[in-house]
Amino acid sequence: MDLGLGNYPSVTLSQAREKARVNKALATEGKDPRHLKAKKAKVLTFAECADAVIAMKTAELSNKKHRAQWASTLETYANPTLGDMRIDQIEVEHVLKVLQPIWQDKHETAKRVRGRLEAVFDYAMARNLRPAPNPAAWKGNLAALLPSKVNRTKQEHQPALQLADASRWWNELSNRDGMGSAALRFLTLTACRSGEVRGMTWDEIHPPQTTGGQHIWIIPAQRMKARKEHRVPLTEEMMLLLNVLQKHCGSSLVFHSSKGKPLSDMTLSATMKRMHESATNAGGVGFIDQTSKRPAVPHGLRSTFRNWAAEHGYEHDMAEIQLAHEVGTAVTRAYFRTDMMEKRRKMLEDWSKFLRGV
Repeated sequence: MDLGLGNYPSVTLSQAREKARVNKALATEGKDPRHLKAKKAKVLTFAECADAVIAMKTAELSNKKHRAQWASTLETYANPTLGDMRIDQIEVEHVLKVLQPIWQDKHETAKRVRGRLEAVFDYAMARNLRPAPNPAAWKGNLAALLPSKVNRTKQEHQPALQLADASRWWNELSNRDGMGSAALRFLTLTACRSGEVRGMTWDEIHPPQTTGGQHIWIIPAQRMKARKEHRVPLTEEMMLLLNVLQKHCGSSLVFHSSKGKPLSDMTLSATMKRMHESATNAGGVGFIDQTSKRPAVPHGLRSTFRNWAAEHGYEHDMAEIQLAHEVGTAVTRAYFRTDMMEKRRKMLEDWSKFLRGV
């Protein structure tokens, strides 16, 4: 007996194919898709549907990086807004809340997120968990609401905190509570990227007895932009911060949300935005980039550290290694085997003193 898949255009060709694939798989397992279809489907959240799609993609994709990106992009950009929402109640305006904040500044990432959102909603429609149309579809939908191209006439650097404002900014940050503020403090002290800090786990911290020296944070290659393991020396001030957090640890993540999940990038950005607004509302100038005159952002703190290191005479290669940048040519790197760990530790201790105004 035939089983209808729905009429066009309410059900697209791709959706019909997905339904047919699911029905065939059920039939292969000896299940009757007609009886299952007749049963009322459990209402799932976006996050639950996304997990099912990620599981399928994990089996389909051979590239480990692509598998990891599928999960991380949805976790970082979609779940904070859509995660707890019922999949059948998500509309175009909800999808726009996810995409609009990153459509200009992180355009390539935003395009990938949109495609992955579309795949999750396709899955939900094929499972009869939500009605058509797909709220993340591009043609005839988001194409009318978002620009297809982002014009970039010149490279714009992330707004950085001025060195003259660093102590004032650090004092303001140190007086703020919350996981976002703690993560921002640790990011500043280490000069690491936001994603590296937000994804940090307790088992990445290696004590002196395993390193033969001091505490070291070892970031695995798969979490690094350059896909190479990165070692970060942990100073006394960093360890004080981590020890306080560990007393209230309820997650394998060092910096986590109230639900034990990774903080979003927007959490750190929002903290800096509030700090700037608080300063300007009090009649001050806030914390702005010297060149662009825009409020400083978390990624710009790496530039602040780099400027400080240069102005205080620290070796170029040592500062670049701390930022996890490649140093020299390929030939040079082949012979350059040290990561200057203890010299970098002293540099970060001095950076911490500078921030405190000592």
